[in-house]
Amino acid sequence: MKRLNTTGLMFKILLFFVCYFWEVALSTSGHKVPSEENPRHKVLRSEQIQPVTDKITDEPTNPADFEHLESAISYMMKMFDIKGASAAVAKDGRLVYTKGFGYADAEAEEPVKPKHLFRVASVSKLITATAIMKMTELNMLNIDDKVFGKKGILNDSIYLDYFDPRVEEITVRHLLNHSAGWNRRYGDPMNMHHTIARKMRIDVADVKLSERLIYTLNQPLHFDPGTRTSYSNLGYAILGKIIEAITGMEYEAFVRQVILSPLGIQEMKIGKNLLEDRFENEVKYYDLTDNQNAELHDRDKVPLAYGGNDIEALGAAGGWIASPAEVLKLVIAIDSLSGAPNILSPESINLMTDTRLSGGHPIGWAGSDGQGNWWRTGTLAGTSALVIRQNDGISWAVFFNSSTGKGIHFPAIVNSEVKTALNKLAEWPDHDLFYYFDVSPLLYPDLAELQ
Repeated sequence: MKRLNTTGLMFKILLFFVCYFWEVALSTSGHKVPSEENPRHKVLRSEQIQPVTDKITDEPTNPADFEHLESAISYMMKMFDIKGASAAVAKDGRLVYTKGFGYADAEAEEPVKPKHLFRVASVSKLITATAIMKMTELNMLNIDDKVFGKKGILNDSIYLDYFDPRVEEITVRHLLNHSAGWNRRYGDPMNMHHTIARKMRIDVADVKLSERLIYTLNQPLHFDPGTRTSYSNLGYAILGKIIEAITGMEYEAFVRQVILSPLGIQEMKIGKNLLEDRFENEVKYYDLTDNQNAELHDRDKVPLAYGGNDIEALGAAGGWIASPAEVLKLVIAIDSLSGAPNILSPESINLMTDTRLSGGHPIGWAGSDGQGNWWRTGTLAGTSALVIRQNDGISWAVFFNSSTGKGIHFPAIVNSEVKTALNKLAEWPDHDLFYYFDVSPLLYPDLAELQ
């Protein structure tokens, strides 16, 4: 298979022709395009799709319908001294609830609104996995392609000087299912910027993703690729590098153009490290007061939330910021359940969620119980995110902007509280806050809902 390794412009030209011939094929196959009469079935070009967050406010939702959910979130915020939170709930592909709680900026007393963006940490892996699976459907790569070595995708000279020859066996699939051969016995390379700087004799500010990868390639693998799984942030960060190597585009630009924009998701983006660099409409993050660390530029000690973690280097593994409503829009587009148009084929969705097919660990998702319930967690200093897709057509997301002291165990508490609250809902609303936003047939004509 010939790879694209020139420029983003060449990729855009290729994508245009792929989509054009898909549309021609549909128009000559006897299929009808979605009806203009039903607003949920409108044919929209990507530039016509209104951003998901533009029409979403607290007002369309009847608070009485979700009083138990609101009580549960308020209880958790009080119990764990959480400054702000945001929640969204969908039923059968319809966004039926979204609301902000507490403060986006406690010092300024700015309330959280549904539009506010939160760091979603490892929920980013679901975004990256979706992009990789879309690339396989476009025949841009195969998930069993080799990553390293002279015949690998990342065959730049800087990645050819590796210590362990077993790295030549690592495939895209191994990165997706956390079986590439790395564990975190000696630390997570994505959080070892000071160690890597010392070992490589460079300034800590110069420790980017490439330096983290070079450092790791000069260490032995912990197990043979594909023989077992061990959660790896580095593996998903490398997937971002793979997307760039094949498309000639920046990782974020590719994901936004090919996955997010066609869904009307226009606010999601890669976040920044420092408080002064946070985006407009992004919440502030509140870590525990005793969690201090030397930040990325070796200045004074700072909260881990602003300098302890390299959000920008995490990128494809943990760098995205988003609102719960936008994340649910993506989930609904890859859930194969709600009846809404999907941007991935059923085969791709099954591969991501069936561990018998994926290789022992779900792809993108943190877990799958084999009964159609999937979940994705995300935890960093100052933020916690939980996204659930249930087998009964309910999907929900809750994000927080404060550390709780519970770390990776906090999502289990959130899951219990939210599910208990939603089970008390007597009747589901029939409105849909998503009704303006369908998949663009220009980019995915064969996956649009046809009638």
